[in-house]
Amino acid sequence: MSAHENLEHAEHAEHASHGGNKKIALLISVLALFLAFSETLGKSAQTHAITLNVSSNDLWAFFQAKTIRITVLSTAAEQLQVVADTTDNPVSKASMAKTIDGWKKNIARYNDEPETKEGRKQLVERAKEAEHERDEALARYHNYEFASAAFQIGIVLASATIITGMMVLAWLSTGLGLAGLALTAFGLWAPHALDFLTAGGH
Repeated sequence: MSAHENLEHAEHAEHASHGGNKKIALLISVLALFLAFSETLGKSAQTHAITLNVSSNDLWAFFQAKTIRITVLSTAAEQLQVVADTTDNPVSKASMAKTIDGWKKNIARYNDEPETKEGRKQLVERAKEAEHERDEALARYHNYEFASAAFQIGIVLASATIITGMMVLAWLSTGLGLAGLALTAFGLWAPHALDFLTAGGH
């Protein structure tokens, strides 16, 4: 939350306290505190998701680059093999065979390189893992966003209680606060609990 928003919430609470309604002041303060937590968690999840998205894109680009290298080397090896098959000079034939063997070893290394985790096989696994983690972070972010909205509306209703004296608004505010807490908990421990709500955005 911005400093201006924090100040507004504090002013609401102070006004409620001066009006003799300390319970409403406390409710506003608690909702503002939870709002700060949910927005901080949401911003962190959003940043993490963006970082993971960039990482997965880089890994897929690396995978494509390896695929191009394999295609080029495979084509070159096939062409050189044709030349080697038609060559009678044993020295040239041996030299070309050595070159072809080296290219084939590079092709095998580009496909599978567990030592560095930069073979095509490892790159696919790493990219898919990054995508999975990105989706987890986005799911958490959506939960925190819904929680923040619930807390914000709750603060508005609690503030309206001070002006109108309608206690039903305070009860609604409390209910929204509890809903916001539940959404924050989903974000922390069960990020996909509300996938049916966010499915339309994907």
